[in-house]
Order: sequence, then structure tokens, then C-alpha cells
Amino acid sequence: MVKMNGHAICIENISFAYKGQEIKCFEHLSLKIEAGKRFGLFGPNGAGKTTLMNCMTGLLTLQEGKIFLLGHEVKKHDKTINRFFGFVPQDFSFYHELSPVENLEFFGAWYGLSKTDIKTRTNELLQILGLEESKNKQVKKFSGGMKRRVNLAIGVMNNPQILFLDEPTVGVDVQTKHAIINYLKDLNSKGTTLVYTSHQLQEAEELCNDIAMIDEGKIIARGSLGNIIEHHNEKGLEGLFLRLTGKEFRD
Repeated sequence: MVKMNGHAICIENISFAYKGQEIKCFEHLSLKIEAGKRFGLFGPNGAGKTTLMNCMTGLLTLQEGKIFLLGHEVKKHDKTINRFFGFVPQDFSFYHELSPVENLEFFGAWYGLSKTDIKTRTNELLQILGLEESKNKQVKKFSGGMKRRVNLAIGVMNNPQILFLDEPTVGVDVQTKHAIINYLKDLNSKGTTLVYTSHQLQEAEELCNDIAMIDEGKIIARGSLGNIIEHHNEKGLEGLFLRLTGKEFRD
């Protein structure tokens, strides 16, 4: 995989509200993410981060506007774009009764990979993510950190050009978090665009080089992380976050 030019993601004038909800999560929101970036999407609880990510991956259907991944419009149940992106959700997205090998075989087939590619990719990911010794054990018996690594392996099984990550390291130990962040940086160096959201702001500052801050469904800051921090005369992402979104409790 090589670095891509142009935009990996184009969000054009989108609006979305959940069924029965009068106030829209977004209204006429637009955003472009350049290919090859390590992009962070941040905001307080209820700001719309996960909802926006679910719209970008086609899990939610827009009322208005369009979203394009590498020039292909995201549409509900359209499997043609599955080969372009991977998704690592906050909730575990695997079968707990199955082993890592069985999970990767299943999701590899879902992505449309050949049997040969599934076997090669499975062996590669088990080794990279330190799961080789436990590859035939039921995932339900794994520690939280091991489950996070299985979750990640499934998300990158198809060698995605765009990888969406929603709190990928929540609840893991320092060693696992370090290993995951280093792996994500390595993926990015090979051309994968990362779209990441988390409340782990120190981790986010280490990973992301381009960000958008979102609150109440609106983008309140956008650009390179270093430039925005400097513009607001802050020392880091945590200070920037509090300055732009306030210090009040959010439910």
C-alpha cells in the first residue's frame, strides 16, 4: 500500500437524527480528511463523535447529504466499499465462543477474501499482535487486552485503506496500549488513513497529527493539532479540549 493523494473522506452537508429525536445530531455538517492522515475526532460525551463515525461506515443512514470514501459514496447495505475500510468499534465485534483463528476466518470471508489470503493474513496478524500462542482458544477466556487485539485484528483483516477506530485501547494495560499505538503508526506509515476517537487525550496527542473538535453536532476547531494548540496558546490537547468545550459536567 502506498500513500494516496487527495481526500480519503469527504462529508458533504450531512444531517442526521435518530428516530423520534426532534433535535438533529448534525445539521449541514461538512468535513474533508486528507488521505494518509492520522485524524482525531474529539469532543465531550454526547457531542456526536460515535454517531458521525457510524455514518461514515454506513451503519447509520443519513437524512440529508452524502459521504464519500475514496470517491465512493457510502450507502446502506452497499458491500462494495467494504474492501476500502476497516472498523474497530468500542464494543467487541467478534464471536466470544470462537477462537481468534475462527473469528478471522469468518470475517475474512465476510470481507470477500480468498481462502489463501485469509490463511496468510490470519497468520500474519496473529504474530504481529501477539496472539499466536492463544490462536485456538475461545476468545471469551481472554484478558481485556487480548480481546482488544482480536478486535483490532478483525478491523484490519482486509488491509484497509481507511481504518476507523472508536476507543481502540479502552480498558487495556500500558503494554497493550503501547503495542496498539505503535502498530497503528506503522499501518499509517504504509498508507492507511486513520480516523480515531477517544477520551484518552494523552494517547490521542501521541497518535494524531490532524484533528476536528466537535460539540453539539458542530465542528468548533479543525486543522493540524500543533497549529490549533499554538493558536489557542495551550500546552496540549487536554487544555485545548477544556478551553473549547468547557469544564462543566457532560452526561
